[in-house]
Parts: sequence; structure tokens; C-alpha cells
Amino acid sequence: MQGLIGHKLGMTQIWDDEGRVIPVTVIQAGPCVIAQVKTAESDGYEAVQLGFHEVKENHANRPTAGHFKKVAATPKRFLKEFRDMSIGDKKAGDDLTVELFQAGDVVDVIGSSKGRGFTGVMKRYNFKGGHKTHGKSDQLRKGGAIGASSDPSRVFPGMKMAGRHGGNRVTTRNLQVARVDAEKNLLMIKGAVPGPSNALVYITK
Repeated sequence: MQGLIGHKLGMTQIWDDEGRVIPVTVIQAGPCVIAQVKTAESDGYEAVQLGFHEVKENHANRPTAGHFKKVAATPKRFLKEFRDMSIGDKKAGDDLTVELFQAGDVVDVIGSSKGRGFTGVMKRYNFKGGHKTHGKSDQLRKGGAIGASSDPSRVFPGMKMAGRHGGNRVTTRNLQVARVDAEKNLLMIKGAVPGPSNALVYITK
């Protein structure tokens, strides 16, 4: 497996060689520094820890600054472990770039969906709403009855009701890499990925 950390910049469209329009999500992926390489002998499992988004040294706390100082790298804002990741002849302190990916690769993208705050059942669960006739003018966007009366005399857990909507970890699988711009560290992925613009995402192949 191979992976990178990136920022979702937004969506646009490109044209392929046959003149067809392809909707793509543009992600600034990397460069990511290898902050630590974990092994089964020393840590009990194998993983590669990557750092992304450089910050000023005086903005990093001492544990973070010391962690990156061990590999002679500047502090990074985000850290992420990738299990069973193959880095070839790379070692701690080296950079990984979008050159890990090629056009046509199939990837999974992990991100946080857009947070929409407290919403009603129509927006949260796509309820159709109540009847618009016979004195129901104040019940058009209500959820309706939520349970029976004497039996079972309670509301079952998991009832679809109004509440917090979005802001969840979402994995979108089997997306195709449409184009790679190594000079600008840009990855163009066909289709949509989770989260708003400038959101943090993890790309794995």
C-alpha cells in the first residue's frame, strides 16, 4: 500500500485525449516527510508515519519539534500513520510526493464530510414531509409519529429524528486518478471526494 496526505482544493473539469469532459477533484498531495518508520520488532506492528503542511518552528510544541528534529526535518502540522506501507529505498527524513501515483491508478480517499449543523429530518434523511392539506399548515416539515402507545411504550433506539448532520469520517473507494502534476504537487481524481474545499484528506493506493 502507498499513501499521502493532502488538501482538497476544489473541483474542476479537464478534457481527455478524445475530447470528453471529466469532472475531477484537485488535491494538493504532499510533499510529505517520513517522520517515523515503525517495525514489528520495535513497535509491534509495521507502519509509516507521514507529516504534512509545514509550520514555523516557534509554532510547534517541544514534543513535536523534537520528533521531527530526530529525522532532520522541519515540524509539520499533521501526522498520519499508514499501515503496511511500501516506501522502497526511502528512509525517515525523506520526502514522498505525488509521483507515487500515476494516471489510471485506483485510490481510496478518506476525509470528513461537510458539517451541516443541527438539521431537520427532511434535510438529514430525505423525508418527504407531511400532507399539505386538511389543517396541516404547521406540520409540513415534521417527522411525524415516532412510536406506538401502550406497546412497546417506548421509542426504539436509532429512530430517525432531527439532529447533528455531517462532519463524519467518510471513505470514498475506487476513485481513478485522472492526471498527476508533479511540479505543482497536484493530484486530479475523477469524481468527488469527501469534505469542503481546503479540507484534509488521506489518499491510499
